[in-house]
Amino acid sequence: MKTSIKRRKGFTLVELLVVIAIIVALAGIATPMLLRQQKKAASTQALSNARQIGLALFDFDSDYSSFPDKSTADTVKENTGSSLTMTGSTSNDFFRQLVAAGIVTSEEIFYAKLPYTKKPDNVITGEKALAEGEVGFGYLMNDTTGFSTTGNSGRPIAAAPLLNASSDGTFDPDPFDSKCVLLRLDNSAVSYSINPNTKTVVMPGGKGLLSTGEDTVWGTDVTPKILPPSKKK
Repeated sequence: MKTSIKRRKGFTLVELLVVIAIIVALAGIATPMLLRQQKKAASTQALSNARQIGLALFDFDSDYSSFPDKSTADTVKENTGSSLTMTGSTSNDFFRQLVAAGIVTSEEIFYAKLPYTKKPDNVITGEKALAEGEVGFGYLMNDTTGFSTTGNSGRPIAAAPLLNASSDGTFDPDPFDSKCVLLRLDNSAVSYSINPNTKTVVMPGGKGLLSTGEDTVWGTDVTPKILPPSKKK
């Protein structure tokens, strides 16, 4: 006698729904972890790039006795004959002095992965040198004067991620998982926690980034000003 064996064909609808539910649940667990890892990687890259900016600024100070400002722009132009725009209202403008002076030969160190940035094309001539979106760091000055290697070692000279590329000392908590990156005058790149409500960071002494006074890194004779990066179009 022949025995017929019925072979099962595929999954039932209920089984398929269970499998789909499991996949969705696993994706829900994995996605936040993946996003956090991506933000951590972006923060680590920004910390590394900030240190490279610091080295470049120190080399520039050695040659021009100050970090970039209008007076050094005139000297750089006179020394190099560069036609790059080296002053203005953004950090891109002043960081171009490092390019024009031959201290920096790549745009990569100015990059930070932010909503308003794009990967640099490493073209450092003409209008494409540090173009809109190729810089992720704000640049801090004493009003219109560049800082130098002298002064309080805790003073920030570059910062990211500024909220919507602002100049008011507020930060975007999303790109670096509620952290900001500050390059300080002693060439240390450090992370500070961003208050999710006020979008600000608390500096030593309990004050905000741009607060001045005897109990701050700025003291009473400095007017800190942030020049934000130029956003991509």
